[in-house]
Amino acid sequence: MLDIRWMRENQPALAEAMVKLNDVDAPWQLALQLDGERRNLLQQGEKLREERNAGSKQIGALFREKKAAEANALKQRMSQIGDEISQIDEELRRVDGALHDAMMRIPNLPDPDVPVAPDEEGNVVLTQWGDMPKFDFTPLPHWDLGTQLDIIDFERGVAAAGSRAYFLKGAGARLQRVLSNWFLDIHINEHGFTEVYPPMMVRGHAMEGTGNLPKFGDNLYRDAEEDYWFIPTAEVSVTNLHRDEILEPGTLPLNYVASTPCFRREKMSAGKDVRGIKRVHQFQKVEMVKFVEPAAGRDELEKLTRAAEVLLERLDLPYRRVAIATGDLSFVASIKYDLEVWAAGCQEWLEVSSCSLFRDFQARRANIRYRPREGARPEFVYTLNGSGLALPRVIIALMENYQQADGSIKLPEVLDSYLGGELEIR
Repeated sequence: MLDIRWMRENQPALAEAMVKLNDVDAPWQLALQLDGERRNLLQQGEKLREERNAGSKQIGALFREKKAAEANALKQRMSQIGDEISQIDEELRRVDGALHDAMMRIPNLPDPDVPVAPDEEGNVVLTQWGDMPKFDFTPLPHWDLGTQLDIIDFERGVAAAGSRAYFLKGAGARLQRVLSNWFLDIHINEHGFTEVYPPMMVRGHAMEGTGNLPKFGDNLYRDAEEDYWFIPTAEVSVTNLHRDEILEPGTLPLNYVASTPCFRREKMSAGKDVRGIKRVHQFQKVEMVKFVEPAAGRDELEKLTRAAEVLLERLDLPYRRVAIATGDLSFVASIKYDLEVWAAGCQEWLEVSSCSLFRDFQARRANIRYRPREGARPEFVYTLNGSGLALPRVIIALMENYQQADGSIKLPEVLDSYLGGELEIR
């Protein structure tokens, strides 16, 4: 959520930002209109309360002076004022609700360094690492490899759960578990993250806090009877870990990491990437979340992104860092880098991590603050998150890039101790 005071004072900059984001329908003008109405109502209510307080004192004095007629007339006016205050309070509740809804639908402001472009065609490749794998045979896509090796079962997945469902079996299921543990261990032991096991279902206010609601409700799974929402990423649960808190001086930065299943309806991607496990309704992901002081935001974004890149480099998977353009930027991010890994069978770059800085956008929604020093006034923290990493697409890249001519897969040596020396899938 944006700072309403900043919005009042910077309307031209706000309008320009919405154009850059290709979100000209964002209700920022409605929000400012409602903000004006709200302030007017508060002023009217305050004046009436002052008049009522003063009148109440006068009534007693008038009765003591035996001026009953004047006192009764004033009592009647006080009753009228009470009705007017009730009407203002009712209108204020309506305006507050409408203002809150409008503010929840206004996206974050893009950082000045974000490339300006209307869509993903304007994304910029910043760096590329690693050599593309070379084969003396035609590499197979993972859906063929997985079926031949009996480590991915698509038919039974669809039979059990419908489209975009699958079973990982044997060495496939083990590989996902091993990768998840390996990712966690590196983040914890080398990058200073604290592991958490968060709820997989949250209340609506938690989704609102991270910006998933109200805008993206159609893309989320929900138990409507009890108002539980299934998380699309651990970011939702972990960011709300400090909801409505004031963090004490010296607490920041806080670094958390979690491995969870993620649930997404993928309505917005209907018809895209339907083969294999590239885009599915349920998948496993390791997620990093940071709470930091505002001045450290950009440095922490670089640390976060490097923590994800290190994993790809140790797996010797070719990848590139992509700066996301304004028109492709997520609703909540002020700046975002995608890490895309090369998959030799699909012959395409697959996103395995999105690393984002949100500034205080999420913190305002979830009311997460900190004290810069003892006795200081609380300020909103900056939040960041990034995948570290998303398992299905890393598995795709490992299968396709490390496949051999006989159809087997030789996994990288860095996983040897986690796989007990069983680096070959046949």
